[in-house]
Amino acid sequence: MPEKIKVALATHAGGAHLGAYFSALAATDEVDSVALVDPSGQSNAAAKKALGDKLVATYDDVGKMLKAFQPVLTVVTMEAATAPPVIARILEGGSHVFAEKPSCVNAKDFQRLTALADGKHLNLMLALANRLNPEVQRARRLIEDGDIGKVYGVDMHLIADQTRLTRPAYHKTWFAKKDRSGGGHLIWLGIHWLDLAVHLTGAKVKQVAGFTANVGGQPIDIEDSAAASLQFDNGTLGTLTSGYYLDRGYHSHIKIWGSTGWLHLEQMKDKPLRWYSTRGKNKGQIQEFDGSKQPRGYTPFVQAAVRACAGMQEPPISNADSLHAIETVYAIYDAANKGHVQSVSMG
Repeated sequence: MPEKIKVALATHAGGAHLGAYFSALAATDEVDSVALVDPSGQSNAAAKKALGDKLVATYDDVGKMLKAFQPVLTVVTMEAATAPPVIARILEGGSHVFAEKPSCVNAKDFQRLTALADGKHLNLMLALANRLNPEVQRARRLIEDGDIGKVYGVDMHLIADQTRLTRPAYHKTWFAKKDRSGGGHLIWLGIHWLDLAVHLTGAKVKQVAGFTANVGGQPIDIEDSAAASLQFDNGTLGTLTSGYYLDRGYHSHIKIWGSTGWLHLEQMKDKPLRWYSTRGKNKGQIQEFDGSKQPRGYTPFVQAAVRACAGMQEPPISNADSLHAIETVYAIYDAANKGHVQSVSMG
């Protein structure tokens, strides 16, 4: 039988994706028991409903929870400005951390957290759950196996709805305030595609240039639009368009071109991956991913994180890759603010 571990979840009123995390922990066999920390108490009922008997305790303070419950892993989903000291406290207490993005309002805070986690040999995993989607794993294998050859270029679009930004209730949330959220569309959604570019190609972002704007003119002080150019450490060049533009839904894709072919990810579609190669038995033909799109989303990613902390597998994202995603986003923000190219730390 697999080892079961104790998992805590630290949040507050307005914590992101709480329903998804409760469901994921409930569905993960390797979770023995769960403790919830929510000083507001607003999520206690939802946690009990989703987790049932797995929820064994609720607390109003992280320190009390760490002392009494001693979790192996703690999920943290908090306002970006308030998350770093809580994560630091949890790491100091000896617990691995699974953190909802961005968990900081500047790269230096996350650098310090990563150094703390590394020094204690603990996982600090950012919630970039698209990595485990079946079509993404297939695309990564195609690149690793050399089907498209040397990677030349990457183009990414991740476009969501502008509608959410028009709601007065949204204007009052921490998501709409840069000093509390760290940024807008780029740090909340665009970061997923930046991480996938690294995960798929195996190359790190070396330099960035970019622009950010509030093109919709809503009363928010975050960007609803970002455009970036990227140089990777293997010479690959890339672009990213990241914005809230639509009335509803998403427009998204990741295109990667190589010396012997290309691949095209459109994760919102029924056929989420197409590719072409001049190699192999199907050379010269456009091929399609015909496998299941499931499982996907937060549940398999949380399950992988739990199993990693139970010593059963490697973590779904490394400390270094979590930090690199954060550093890349804040380098783009710096490039937009300063008007010139910014370098990204190579670790």
